[in-house]
Amino acid sequence: MADDTIKAGDIQWVDLTVENAESVRDFYHSVVGWNPEPVDMNGYHDFNMIKPGNQTPTAGICHARGINKDLPPQWLIYITVSNLDESIASCRKLGGKVVAGPSTAGAYGRYCVIQDPAGAHAALFQPAQP
Repeated sequence: MADDTIKAGDIQWVDLTVENAESVRDFYHSVVGWNPEPVDMNGYHDFNMIKPGNQTPTAGICHARGINKDLPPQWLIYITVSNLDESIASCRKLGGKVVAGPSTAGAYGRYCVIQDPAGAHAALFQPAQP
């Protein structure tokens, strides 16, 4: 039986933040077949992208607005960590920096976006405790 629990080190999510999410949403719908599902962002919509024949979101396409306004326009992976504050401290100690957050993802948990010493970006995600 598969273990469906979220573990530290797992890639939990991937999304893309851009100026015009509708245009990019339509691009990926046409190119790879993902179906968009709007996500209300209090005045505009970001999008969960659903694989054909599936109801589970596979990725997100977001506007560069609100809490996402400073995110780079690249596919961003969300890596699960057990303690976000400790991971942030380690990131800074080892030459990385926090470029966005930490922020709360509703009832799902907390996250931030980091830049490693080589310049690559990733998000760190700590799931909410049950």
